[in-house]
Order: sequence, then C-alpha cells, then structure tokens
Amino acid sequence: MEEERLISSTMTADDEAEITLRPKMIDEYVGQQAIKDNLMVYISAAKKRNDSLDHVLLSGPPGLGKTTLAHIIANEMGAQIVVSSGPVIEKAADLASIISNLPQGSVLFIDEIHRLNKSVEEILYPAMEDYKLDLVLGKGPTARTLRLALPKFTLIGATTRAGLLSSPLRDRFGVMLKLEMYSPDELKLITKRSARLLGCEISEEAAGEIASRSRGTPRIANRILKRVRDFADYEGKERIDLDVAKVALSRLGIDGIGLDKLDLDVLCVIIDKFKGGPVGLDTIASAVGEEATTIEDVVEPYLIKLGFIQKTMRGRTATEAAYRHLNREFK
Repeated sequence: MEEERLISSTMTADDEAEITLRPKMIDEYVGQQAIKDNLMVYISAAKKRNDSLDHVLLSGPPGLGKTTLAHIIANEMGAQIVVSSGPVIEKAADLASIISNLPQGSVLFIDEIHRLNKSVEEILYPAMEDYKLDLVLGKGPTARTLRLALPKFTLIGATTRAGLLSSPLRDRFGVMLKLEMYSPDELKLITKRSARLLGCEISEEAAGEIASRSRGTPRIANRILKRVRDFADYEGKERIDLDVAKVALSRLGIDGIGLDKLDLDVLCVIIDKFKGGPVGLDTIASAVGEEATTIEDVVEPYLIKLGFIQKTMRGRTATEAAYRHLNREFK
C-alpha cells in the first residue's frame, strides 16, 4: 500500500520524529528561489507597515515543504502559528472557535485546505476579507445574526489539489505560490544539510546518489538518508560513502531514477497487459491492487514528469521513454 512505500511523499510518523530537520528561517531553506525572493519582499513590506501579511496559498505535490514554509513565514513575521487541517475541521463551529481565539497578528495554517466542507469554508469568507465572524444565534423565526470583530491574522492554506479549491476561497488569497519539484543539485544540498543535523558524515557522491533517486522531493531525500544511515551503521562505517548508498538503495528497491515496485508495476500494466494504452485509471489500479487515488496523486505525477506516461481523454498511455526504461521494444 502507498503508506508503506519508502518513496511515498506522504508524511509518516518517522518524518514527524525528525522535525528538527526542517529549516526555521528563509535563508536556511534550500530551493524555490523565486518564491523565497518574493516572500522576503512581502514579509519585509508587511513588517515595515507593522501589518499582517496577506493570506497565502501554498500549492504543489506533497513533500515539497509547504508546511515548513508556513512555519518559516510565521518565524520571519515573529508571529504565533496555529496549525490545523481541512479534514480535522468538521463543523463551522470548530473553525469559528479557532479563529475567534487567534492572537493579534498570528498565523493560522490549514493543511489540505481543499478538503474543507462548504459550510466551514463559508465562515472563512468574511474572516479573510473583513476580519469579521458571522454567527447565527437561535433557530427558526427568532434566529438573528451576530457579527464579531476578529484580530488581524494571516491564513496560510496548503493544498496538493489547487484545482479543487472553490473560486470564492481561492480569490481571497492575496499571495499564491506554487512549489515545484527540486533539482538534483538542490536535493544534494538538502541531503548534506540533513546528514549534518543527524550527526552523520556523507560523501559528495553518496549525497548525489540519494538526491538523484528522491523524485525531486526533500521529504523522500530525508527518508532515504535515514535508511541509508542505518545500512552504514550496520556495516560499521563512520561515513556514508557511494558504495553503501548504492547497496542500500538497491536493497530498498529504488532504481536509478527513483522508481520503486509500484511505479514499475504501473508501467508494466500499461505496456505489457494493455499494449501501451490507452487504459483507464480504475483498470490500472485494479491490476496493481492499489487505490485509484494513490495512483493518481502519488505515482502518476512523477511518471508524467519523467515523460513516461501521458494522460489522454481515453486513458493513460506509455511513451517511448517508458519502453526504453523497461527494455521493451517500442511499437
């Protein structure tokens, strides 16, 4: 299943345990240079005006650092951060309780904001736009509306599915930032920094090898690093070198470009069972024994980025590059 994959970009308990690997300030954050440059302008301007930052929407695939960036924004603003997520906020009253107790100038971070239900979302509209909270007191003919003033705050929403956000909610964000996958050089810097924080030595070549197989995702690079460190410790090596990194990655089932068994199974289904496609998402999911949402959200983005599959109106098709990677003859 997806949650058992080492190269899953979904947060696990092990990732939470290594929270110290996250950078605290923007100058420690590697990559996303254009986003960092623009954020520093917005943050500096807000601080000069002694004002709150505009509401920020962070979008992009999981594992790229949206949560980390939200905490960095709060740190740079010198603001308290309150953290929640879309699925946790089930009722409008839950959100009303959270935002009515926010300190002045604080940051409210809502992860997976696209999963807020409609009634909860509607509470946010006046809160974001006018810093007002509309409450309905009583029921039936005697019901009346009460509008409460809220302290100024910054809402930071994070989403992996920006297209699922309603237009009224999306339009209320003043700053919209889309995080992109990281280059191997950026991931190499992240791997070396993480190794230093974990108290282990790593060679340039080993850091590069881990970076090249991390699917453009810092969370995966950090997770692989910790498992490679285990192999180095087991073999009694004081330093992670290229040899132990290659052995560990081979044992972990991660190939030279970061694909694991599930990725390869998806490609093999399309190529071997359905002659390269087109084939529907549900059919692929049934053939590999996975959830369709896992295939669509976790497997496909990287395969599309590599140019191995294409989405068409009739289904998924495999490209010539995918045939070459599997040593198949392209037809």
